[in-house]
Amino acid sequence: MTRSTAPHRTVATRLADVVEGVLGELPVRIRGWDGSEAGPAGAPLVVLRSRTAVRRLLWDPSELGLARAYVAGELDVEGDLAEGLSRVWALVRRRPPALPGLRERIRWAGLALRLGVVGPRPAPPAQEAALTGAKHTSDRDSDAISYHYDQSNDLYAALLDEHMAYSCAYFRADPATDPGAADGTYTITEAQRDKLELVCRKLGLQPGMRLLDIGCGWGSLILYAAEHHGVHATGVTISAQQRDHIEKRIAERGLGDRVEVRLQDYREVPVPAEGRYDAVASIEMSEHVGQEQYPVYATTLHRLVRPGGRVLVQAMSHPSAPGGGAFIERYVAPDMHMRPVWETAEMISRSGLELRDVESIREHYAWTVGAWAATLERRWSEIVALIGEPAARIWRLYLAGGALVFAENRMGVDQLLFARPGADGASGLPSTRSAWALS
Repeated sequence: MTRSTAPHRTVATRLADVVEGVLGELPVRIRGWDGSEAGPAGAPLVVLRSRTAVRRLLWDPSELGLARAYVAGELDVEGDLAEGLSRVWALVRRRPPALPGLRERIRWAGLALRLGVVGPRPAPPAQEAALTGAKHTSDRDSDAISYHYDQSNDLYAALLDEHMAYSCAYFRADPATDPGAADGTYTITEAQRDKLELVCRKLGLQPGMRLLDIGCGWGSLILYAAEHHGVHATGVTISAQQRDHIEKRIAERGLGDRVEVRLQDYREVPVPAEGRYDAVASIEMSEHVGQEQYPVYATTLHRLVRPGGRVLVQAMSHPSAPGGGAFIERYVAPDMHMRPVWETAEMISRSGLELRDVESIREHYAWTVGAWAATLERRWSEIVALIGEPAARIWRLYLAGGALVFAENRMGVDQLLFARPGADGASGLPSTRSAWALS
């Protein structure tokens, strides 16, 4: 039985009827603001703390309405949040919600009146992004990046590994079965180190070479490449807090003669006086470029690498939807744009770069995000003190959903390796992948 045995109709049983009418069944258990419960025993428990949560769903019966209620603390989940999301998504995929008929809408309107949830549209939580201006202009891109990446360097230091790598790691084995992961000797720190090492090997970095990292984050790649491969590395970012963090790390490590960071839009990066770079990397930055500006981004990659040089782009992909969904667009990465990996490869290749290798690391992102989520829960009080509970709840929802979309193959992430052929057509790359395999 999925219904309360109470003789009267409770808040939970009434809401359960509505959900079942839309989805065909109730994938989670519901607790109403009156304390009543309905739904399958043992399922994650969705707690509606106030009528405002339901009012939001009346105005926005979608992912956005649910996200706003969760961020505001009007709706909560007891139990495994990721499991709850997975149950709902699986049900929606099996039976897409159908629009109710007139009779059903009239019945729901009467129910809304009886529950006292009818009223004006609640204001969005203050944490919701509200960018202005045309998409993917320099000013709006700067605002979009600042919204997510300039929250606090202390936040990212608490959440990420010691490399401060905020991108998909590279695990040598499944963390669920690898003995090193089980005994704690192989962690997200080692997996991020292996990702950085793999990128350096794919780029063929050698001492004295010059590397450019477009969208360099907190400097994990340029610092690693300078220290472990002896290159001269330049990173560009439009996040002031990232720039400040990297400059501090450069000074601490005595790398001022080999590492440079600039607060600069990728479209404004000049060819250095000493010539084009030997290698160019762009790790999960291209999602912020936008469809209209992607040809400019691709041309920039080609323009800045020398003939015979290599370019590595690590990019997330989506089989159909260009963005990450309403929640991601409003609370995580405004103006994000993704596409299928083959379209990204084709758009970059148009610039004159030759695609040489594609490696999918989709499962690695599920493991990476899982590690970040575990850190968030372990350091919850510290992170709430840094950014406040609503912002921490955004991160909890973001990471729970993020791990699922990669694990369930609804999004992907790939490393695409390109070469700029020389005048004779030679790529300069080795003939096999063994040249960059991790031992």
